[in-house]
Order: sequence, then C-alpha cells, then structure tokens
Amino acid sequence: MLRLSFSFLLIVLCHLGLVPEAAHAQINITGCKSDALQSQVSIQHDANHWTLTGTAARPIQIDCDDMQLFANSVEVFQTEGRLVATGDVAFISGESRISAERLDYDTKAKTGIFYNFSGTTVIREKAEPGPYGTQEPNAFFWGEELHRQGPKKYRIVRGGFTACVQPTPRWDVGSGSITLNLDDYALLRNAVFRVKGVPVLYLPIFYYPMEEDDRSTGFLMPIYGSSTLRGQSISTPFFWAIGRSHDATFTYDWFSKAGQAVTGEYRYVLAPGSQGRALFNMLNEGKVTPETADETQGVRPAQRSYTLNGSLSQALGNGWRAQANANYFSSLATQQRYQQDVYQATTRQRNFDATLTGSWAEYTLSARAEQRDYFDNNDTLTRTGSLPRINVSRAERPIGGSPIYFGANGEYVNILRSTRRDDLELTNQGLTRMDFAPTVRFPIAPWPFLSASGSVAWRGTYWTESRDAAGRQVQESIGRQYFDLAMQMRGPSFNRIFNTPGNGFAEKFKHSIEPTLSIQRTTAIEEFANIVQLESGDYTVGNVTRFTYGIDNILYAKKESSREIVRVGVSQTYYTDENAAQYDRNYQSSYSEQAAPTKFSAVRVTTRVTPSDRFQGEFRTEWDPTVHTLKNMSASGTLRGGELLQLSGSWSRRRFIPELPDYSDPNRATHTASATTTLRSRTNRVGGTYSFDYDFQRSFFLQQRIQGYYNAQCCGVVLEYQTFNFQGVQGVTVPQDKRFNISFSLAGIGTFSNFLGALGGAEQRR
Repeated sequence: MLRLSFSFLLIVLCHLGLVPEAAHAQINITGCKSDALQSQVSIQHDANHWTLTGTAARPIQIDCDDMQLFANSVEVFQTEGRLVATGDVAFISGESRISAERLDYDTKAKTGIFYNFSGTTVIREKAEPGPYGTQEPNAFFWGEELHRQGPKKYRIVRGGFTACVQPTPRWDVGSGSITLNLDDYALLRNAVFRVKGVPVLYLPIFYYPMEEDDRSTGFLMPIYGSSTLRGQSISTPFFWAIGRSHDATFTYDWFSKAGQAVTGEYRYVLAPGSQGRALFNMLNEGKVTPETADETQGVRPAQRSYTLNGSLSQALGNGWRAQANANYFSSLATQQRYQQDVYQATTRQRNFDATLTGSWAEYTLSARAEQRDYFDNNDTLTRTGSLPRINVSRAERPIGGSPIYFGANGEYVNILRSTRRDDLELTNQGLTRMDFAPTVRFPIAPWPFLSASGSVAWRGTYWTESRDAAGRQVQESIGRQYFDLAMQMRGPSFNRIFNTPGNGFAEKFKHSIEPTLSIQRTTAIEEFANIVQLESGDYTVGNVTRFTYGIDNILYAKKESSREIVRVGVSQTYYTDENAAQYDRNYQSSYSEQAAPTKFSAVRVTTRVTPSDRFQGEFRTEWDPTVHTLKNMSASGTLRGGELLQLSGSWSRRRFIPELPDYSDPNRATHTASATTTLRSRTNRVGGTYSFDYDFQRSFFLQQRIQGYYNAQCCGVVLEYQTFNFQGVQGVTVPQDKRFNISFSLAGIGTFSNFLGALGGAEQRR
C-alpha cells in the first residue's frame, strides 16, 4: 500500500513538472511594454524557448501592448523576441483583424508574416452615401502571405482586396503584389478586376484610397465613351489631395478620332466666401488627310486648342476682396464640335475678368480688368472690356441730422473696343473716359399711405476721343455735363382680405394693388452726336422727360405665416423725345438703334408665382403699342418634390414682326424651350435625369440627354446618352452627333467629369 501511494505521488509530481498552469509571470515576452499570457499547457525547452499549447475551445491568448494574438499553439523565443503561432491564428491590432494558418511574428520590430490568411480593416466610421454608389466603411483582404511591415503597412503576396465586405463580394481585385497602407491607400500591381468572380478588366497598376476623410490621392474610375465625332474615348482622372482645404485633378483623355487631351483642375476652400477653382485643358487634334477622311470628319490639319475657365472669390482682410472669372477658349469650332454642355457648345463669347474691391465705412474702391470677345464667325470677333476700370463711390448718407442724403460716384476707365480677324486688328474704337456723379436724395411725401422721394444728380463726363461731323472717330477730347432730376412714388395701396377657413391652402388671402410713378428729367446734352457711344452711359439722351407708370397686383396667402404667392406688374414709359425710347435699357425689345422712334415704350408685363417653397415660376413679355402685338416672351419655373423629383424648364420667343424695323429680319426670330427632370429613389439606389433643348423655329431638338445610375451596396454604374444637332453649324460634317458615356464607382472611388462635360458635369469625390 505504501509502495502504491509513493508511485502515485511520483506520477503526480512528474505530471505537475511537465504540465504547469499557464505561467503569467514565468514567461516575459521581449519587446512588449506590458504583456499577459493565458495557456492551458506550457513546456519550457530551455531558458529562451517555450512551447505553449491550447485548444480550439480555449486557445492561447497573448496580449502585447495594443496587439492581441490567439492560436492553438505558440512557440516563444524570448531572446530573439519572436513568436511562431499555428492553428486558428487570430491577430488583432487596432481596427485590423487577421486570421491565418501560421504566423511568424517579431515582437521587437512589431513585424511578421501571416500564411494563408484573410483579414478586415476599418477605412472610415460609416458608409457615406454618394450620387453614384456609397463609400463603404470596411475593407476585406486575403492571400497566401501577408507581410506586416509596420503598424499600418502590409504587403500581400498572391492575394486579393475588396471594400465590398459581404459573403459574396460584388467586386474584388486580385494581384500578385498588394501594398496596404491603412488609413492611406492600397497599391496593386498586375491586378485583375472581377465582378462576382468574373474577370472583366486587367490593370497594370491600381491605386485604391483608404483615408478616413474620404479624400485620398490616387486614380479615379475611368469614363468610357463613344461619339460620332470624337470616336471611342477614355478619360483617366487622377486625384491629388493636396491638403484638407485644396486639391487637384489631372485627366488624360484619348479619342480615336479627335486626338488626345490633358486637363488640370485646381480647387480650394479656405473659409466661407474664400474659394476658387481653375481648369486648364489642351486638346491635340490629329491631321485628317483625304485618305483618312470619312463622313464624320473632313480634311483638316493637325491643330492644338486650349480651354481655361475658373472662378475666384477671396477675402484679403482689412476690407479688401479679390474676385476673378475666366471662360476662355482658343477655338470656337472646337467648342461647337465636342462640348456636351449645351451652353458651352452654343455660346459665342469668351471672357476674362478680375476685380479688387475695398470698403471702409461709406467709401468703396474697386479696380476691374475685363476682356470679352464676341464671335461673328469662327475667325472674326469683336473685343470689348476695360483695362482698367477704377471706381470710387461714397454711399448715400444723411447730411447732418436732416432727412437729405448725399452720395457720389467717380470712375476712370480705359475702354476696349476692336474688331479682329485671325488675331489681326481690323478696327479699334478704344478710348479713355472719366466720369463723376454726385447725388442728393430727399423724401417728398409725409403721408404713411404714399412713399415718395426725389433726387438731383449732376454728371460730368470726359472722353479722350470723339466723332467729327462726318461720324468718324478722331483723337479730339470731348466733355459732357447735365443734371438729372427724378421722383419716385409708390402708393397709395388698395387692399382687400378674404377669409377662407378650411380651404386646405390658406386661412386668409390678401389682394393688394399698388400704383407706381417715376418722373425723370434730363437736361440738354448738345454733344450727343459727337460722343463715341460704346457703353450704356454714353447713350444718354438729353432734353427729355420720362414718365414711367405702372401697377403691381400682389396676392398674399397666410398659412403658418404670410407669404407672397403671386405678383403681376405692368409698366410703360412715355418720353417727351421720341428718340429716347431706342436707348432705354429698361426695355429689352426697344433697346436698338434699328427701333422706330416712338414716344411710348413697350408695355412690360412681369408675373412671378411662388405658392410654396417647392414651386416657383416667372413669365415676362413686352407688348408693342404701335402694332399691338407681343414682341418678346419668356417663362421659367422649377418644381421640387422633396428629394425624389426635381423639375426645371424655360421657354422664350422673339417674334418676327415685319412692321417693326428691328423685328423684320426672320433670321433673328427665335423660339426655344428647355427642360430638365431628375428622379431618384428614396434610398438613392436608382435615379436618372432627362434634359432637352428644342428649337421651334427650326423644328428640331438641339440636344437631348438622358442619364441614369444604379447603386449596389458597394459599387455603382452611371450611363449617359446624348444626341446633339449640328444643322447650320459651320465646319461640322455630320448633322447629328450621338454620344455615349459610362463609368463605374467602387466603394471609396468615384470619378470627375472630363473637360467636355461628360456625365452631365457631375463630380464625385473620392
């Protein structure tokens, strides 16, 4: 019995020596500032080498600083600071989770190699919805080997990557070598892009953003397109996140027929009201020979054209502000042939302007430089503008404690006006003008039901050049001065209130009728015929009195608060000199030297309807009292149905009227309409836009454009089709251009419109 007990004791002691409890204090992991270890079985081979063994139910757990390791078996080499883990390895560091069959880890350098692994990491806190797809928060990666080269840097060997974290990813990218910089980017070489496991695209190099703020440097998704004139096309944009307040995009465009283009765009936002953007494009069109010409492109030499557009608004401090705008192109023909934006394709003007403004109390100083070109055809243009225009003004302020106000304005301008053909100046009417105009304003009516005020202004103007008796411009200075006396009256108002409880729209309606009267007297200007008339102030007719009378009908509705829902205004002007009507800029239809002299202006009617914040409309027209017909008409409106529907449209007509000299040319008659409709689902999963511009005068669509998009969980597609009519456009060999564009969005990657306005000019940030 004693021998049996002794034998049992030896077995127990041997067992306790070979299989001790998880020794939290016995094993110190080199390289860890703080560590903890949990193991079912530990074997010490020597002072440096330990083997730890666990089970699937109770794996080994090693905590080393911010790293956690779980495995079925771990070998610890204390001197080298090395861990070799096998069997259901799970590695956690920050927001990264990695599972592997085997891990060889250096606890000193915090580096290691995972074998046959898969893992996830968090790119951003939550998915950010976008117009074309979402920015998914997580990324999933896998492969044969994963080399951890730093706290947030990994290299994958023969693996893959996706931001579509679900059981069956809708897309993934496989590569022989992937570099992951968490919170920055993923760089893949010799990558194959797959959709639901099917290879669709080979990419020699692929850059994927992983920055938390959703703005990362890298390539964006390309835009593929097809056009009758441009041929097949591809746009490959590269986005540069320079800083949190500014970025840039560089795009290379290839066209099978139109050539190649490079574009650079810079954007910045420093503060509200201080922002800017600038875009520069260069298009190289290849030579078309008689052998390569076809029905879509005629013979032409190789040519290069440029585009520059942008805007700037920058607060400079101490009351100063700088503003600038540019919409410049070197070739009108190129704009007309290739632009998808209907305004850019049909405009016949280009411009630069820059303004510097400073304000102190009631004083304002501004300096402006402007150049504006109007094309008569592809080769001839009229250049206007000012270089510079300096204006000093004093806002109206009361004189002492009286109700009389005094203000003044002074201007110096070097006016540009020339005609050019192929950069050769044909005529030049430019000159310098100086102008000064003080004004005194005072109230007239003391009654509350009538608002009336008067003003007296003196204006003195000096020009460095003038016209002689034969109408020729000569280098002889000329001056002009006159007084301008004016009175404005509004009222009395006539009101009526209608109580409409329970009608569903408003509890009350108020109808208000307000008459208006303005009388303006301009003293004689003897020098009128000798003034070089280039700008509106040069056309002032003297020795004339103007009576402008009108009436406003206003309808208010009271819901939660009172609001104006309808306003109809009717007005007309009577002139004591019948020649003054053709120089009155207040009336669009009569401001023309071709207009017939008359003492009565057109009758102007303006209607504005705003029954709710979601709908507003406007209608304008001018009626001629001599031939009793409408001359110009225009209407516009917008309708918003929440986030699901947006409608906007406009219509305009300039009639052909043989009885009126300025309306007797049928080629100047116009009749057009345009509209845009956007529909989207509540979750923005599906949406689309349709727009058109129709010419009633020539009975055809100038352009029609339809765009649609579909968003899946972590990817999306956007398609666009446009037809553009070129009937009557000089230098275009096809009657119609048919254009198609398509682009995809992956989680975290969008695209930018190219310089021709593909995809409706929509921009998607990374």
